[in-house]
Amino acid sequence: MSTKRNVILVTDGDEHTRRSIEQVAKTVGGRCITQSKGNPSKLSGPELVKLIKKAPHDPVLVMFDDSGIVGEGAGEKALKYVAEHEDINVLGVVAVAAKSRHEEWTRVDVSIDRDGELTPYGVDKYGIPELEIGRLNGDTVYCLDQLNVPLIVGIGDIGKMARHDSYKLGAPITEKAVELILERSGFYDDDTIQSGTLADS
Repeated sequence: MSTKRNVILVTDGDEHTRRSIEQVAKTVGGRCITQSKGNPSKLSGPELVKLIKKAPHDPVLVMFDDSGIVGEGAGEKALKYVAEHEDINVLGVVAVAAKSRHEEWTRVDVSIDRDGELTPYGVDKYGIPELEIGRLNGDTVYCLDQLNVPLIVGIGDIGKMARHDSYKLGAPITEKAVELILERSGFYDDDTIQSGTLADS
């Protein structure tokens, strides 16, 4: 009998994102699948599931990136595979805003602006609230509405947002998004949670 792994999906995978997600994973006592970085994503869904299962403990943070590809690119195909896998329990998604030539959008349950404030509006890549409630434009968000995930949190460009989310500062906006997902998912209520340090899987 396999135990489901608790995973947070992140819809970005560039170098700024890698550094930030590694930092946040360490802060929350989770693990980052460092090999999931890439712009666009290089690993397939099955490859990522194998790496997730090897992670010493939860939560496991995984990055996906389409690099602006229209429709369902490699990152979204991998994301869908992971999200729908029977051994994976998705705690939530950090949906990252982007400004590309071919915008895709998704609904979000809540966003966090670059000042760390929760807002019902979507945010842009700089972490500034947009005009529409519950809608965020991004590169790797095309398939999120098709997935049965409990919480989608919108934020600006990870590790950036005019330096408000710099990894040198601990990526505070990204950390807040991950913490919100962990709290609302009931992850902290699970007495099997273990603390630990970052694994470069």
